[in-house]
Amino acid sequence: MNELNTDIVIVGGGIAGLWMLNSLSQQGYDVILLEADKLGSGQSVRSQGIIHGGMKYALNGVLSQASDAIKDMPARWRKCLAGEGDIDLSGVTQLSAAHYLWSQRSLGAKITSFFAKKSMSGRVDNVDKADYPTVFSHSGFKGNLYKLNEIVLDIPTVLKKLAAPYQSRILQIDTSKCEWQQQGQQINALYDPQQDLRINAQRFIFAAGQGNAAILESLNITQPQMQSRPLHMLAVTHNTPLPIYAHCIGASSKPLVTITHHINQNGSYTWYLGGDIAESGVERGTQQQIDTGKALIKDLLPWVTLENPSWQAIRIDRAEPKQSSLSRPDCAFMHCADNHFVCWPTKLALAPDLSDKVIDALKSQNVIAQFTADKQLLDNLQHSSTSMLAWEAAK
Repeated sequence: MNELNTDIVIVGGGIAGLWMLNSLSQQGYDVILLEADKLGSGQSVRSQGIIHGGMKYALNGVLSQASDAIKDMPARWRKCLAGEGDIDLSGVTQLSAAHYLWSQRSLGAKITSFFAKKSMSGRVDNVDKADYPTVFSHSGFKGNLYKLNEIVLDIPTVLKKLAAPYQSRILQIDTSKCEWQQQGQQINALYDPQQDLRINAQRFIFAAGQGNAAILESLNITQPQMQSRPLHMLAVTHNTPLPIYAHCIGASSKPLVTITHHINQNGSYTWYLGGDIAESGVERGTQQQIDTGKALIKDLLPWVTLENPSWQAIRIDRAEPKQSSLSRPDCAFMHCADNHFVCWPTKLALAPDLSDKVIDALKSQNVIAQFTADKQLLDNLQHSSTSMLAWEAAK
């Protein structure tokens, strides 16, 4: 039997798990990350890549705990993108240096815009018409436009950058096919029968998104519980080089739609649609959701014609700690018991904050680095590669 001894095992190779791999390794711990599929293949490559600053959580004019918890994240990510932060993200593709918010011409939308702007001073700015992005500089646009202190990133390049320094420590192992060796809720090791491999660690961190539920069930751990909040996203792939990164708001406190623009490997473009259309679309079938998306874009952006559009509907189950009434969690979540941690970042932007929580917990438990996993054995094991964007992987 092959055997690896390490300080920390992270299960889950999305943005959250990879960020922890980097930050914990920088703290001097010996860390191994396990991913069942390709890196980011769960929620990460289905996200829109927006590093939120809290604007979308304050459209009712009230600064909520959610908007406050996330307000410093864009600045932190920007430092990392410049190579000056706690994690080096220099070279990651930044799709847009800002996200925008536009309102329809209706009175309700203008009132919503006013209260959102007033409550979020310092996180939202007016935009001079001379500086409007091309998609809004058309004479057909009659609404209001604001610039948000948010950035939009190309997720596959984030995944590749986070994985690159520790590729040999990222193992493709499906824990659902492995055996957990434990005493009570104390986890001693993970055994992979396919490779006759036993991995011993001081601490086990579960950051597998929706996969956490199956792991906890196999370990007979009842707390914390997980909830899924589904989305029915839309992707329209086309040949029109017309970037758009914006929330559209009406009179309600939720964006009618959030659109991001992505460049595909074959040179085509994709508009990826989230927001209320994705939440309300959960009850709609594929074709009905696509028809709803077509009608919404025609209504909100009537001057836009996309060349050779091809539509896809993409379902996502957002995995989070269970809340009363299935409400949205406000902050990154970490639960520790015995020698394991259960984590959900709850939002892409909060991955750094989740790592901070884990580091603080390890320090409070006086966990010190003790092991060095066998490099030769690590090199000989199978390693995970990076996933494509959701709409490209689906083809």
